Amino acid sequence: MERVGYRAQVAWERRYVRLLIVFDILGCVLAAIIAFFVRFGDHPFQSSWPYILMSGLLPVAWALSMAFGRAYEGRFLGGGSEEFKRVVNAAARITACVAVISYATKLEIARSYILIAFPVATVLSVVGRSGGRGILHHMRRNRRCLHRVLVVGAGESAATLVRLAHRDPTSGWSVVGVCLDRSPGRHSHDLPERSGFDLLGVPIVGTLDSLHTAIQATRATTVAICPQLDSDTLRQVMWALEGSDVDVLVSSALTDVTGPRISIRPVAGLPLLHIEEPELTGGRRVLKALVDRCLALTAVMIFAPLLLGLAIAVRLNSRGPAIFKQTRVGRGGDSFRMYKFRSMYIDAEARLEGLRGANERSEGLLFKMRNDPRVTPVGRFLRKWSLDELPQLFNVINGSMSLVGPRPPLPSEVAQYEGDVHRRLMVKPGLTGLWQISGRSDLEWDESIRLDLRYVENWSLAMDFVILWRTLFAVVRREGAY
Repeated sequence: MERVGYRAQVAWERRYVRLLIVFDILGCVLAAIIAFFVRFGDHPFQSSWPYILMSGLLPVAWALSMAFGRAYEGRFLGGGSEEFKRVVNAAARITACVAVISYATKLEIARSYILIAFPVATVLSVVGRSGGRGILHHMRRNRRCLHRVLVVGAGESAATLVRLAHRDPTSGWSVVGVCLDRSPGRHSHDLPERSGFDLLGVPIVGTLDSLHTAIQATRATTVAICPQLDSDTLRQVMWALEGSDVDVLVSSALTDVTGPRISIRPVAGLPLLHIEEPELTGGRRVLKALVDRCLALTAVMIFAPLLLGLAIAVRLNSRGPAIFKQTRVGRGGDSFRMYKFRSMYIDAEARLEGLRGANERSEGLLFKMRNDPRVTPVGRFLRKWSLDELPQLFNVINGSMSLVGPRPPLPSEVAQYEGDVHRRLMVKPGLTGLWQISGRSDLEWDESIRLDLRYVENWSLAMDFVILWRTLFAVVRREGAY
């Protein structure tokens, strides 16, 4: 296999990294200013020189720490929680370095300054990264800032990667071509898509023997390789791409298994994927429950006036109670009473049968209707901004729900579950989740189940915090809220 005489260019990625560096430095400057003035109050310029020196050097040192911690590497940017983990790890390292240096040089730096500057800088860096990611995702939805991806492999596996790329535009994949493992249409068992020399609308630009030509023709910046390729062929592809700056991604046969569950275990020189069992019990679960209840209790105290005002509005708008109680199925199949602000008239259930024909969900398991006549005017406002779900904070406090988890199903839904769908009941349902930030009511049934199972398999506290943060933007966008 010939070497690729081509060097990939990803100009937008360099600009994005520069933007993140600016965000990190500005966040650290603001943190240093806050710590400086909190420490010295009304006499900021009567401080000793170590504080002035620290405030001046900290932003530069902060950015360098992020760079050494590989928090600016392209493979970690734009998705997942690894980027935020690296930011926190880099912040911890620089904090430790400052503590050691100040002790070794006997610099008299007050603990209050350190305890304010570094945590605030860390929070602002994470916020800046989140804002940068929001900008990047917006650009990608408008078909900008994309990786040009060439998919390499067998027809069905290649089709799977193409479908995944089309499913999530924020992943940044623009599949520009497919290289098959052999010429299309040569074997009787080939898929129909091969005979037309395209795969799900993506052109087939060659085979493995012409990979170098295909990469140059498509100007690909990433090569995604399907798992069916044998080790010798994969090695030849890797050698051919050396020096081209083309990223190489090898797809796993396991779908929707990510994060800390996967690690590499070398056996006799062969790198094998070690897959951990999903963590459904143990210390991390206890910590998750503690975090859930603390955050929910804090939110209830903060939003108490809002909760009271919304309850009064519901009562004044239509006859009936302010809180709607409904039986849902929780962890392990146990039933519980879920609380919501009532958004429908009290005869909504009686009117449901007459509206079955207007169900906008093709699979029929759920009833969804954009202009449901059973919804009250105040209820429409509550649903538009997801305010009807705020009483579920009390479900989180009493332990029947979590802040993040699968969507809480109705008993009638669970009665129709088949096969692996029951796995979504292995964890507590959530006030928000992957379904909330991915389209809510606009999602097809199969897609919502896939997202719920993906959460069950890969949950982590870091993922929970990312989902909670993205929920804020999902609520503002109001996608699928009806």
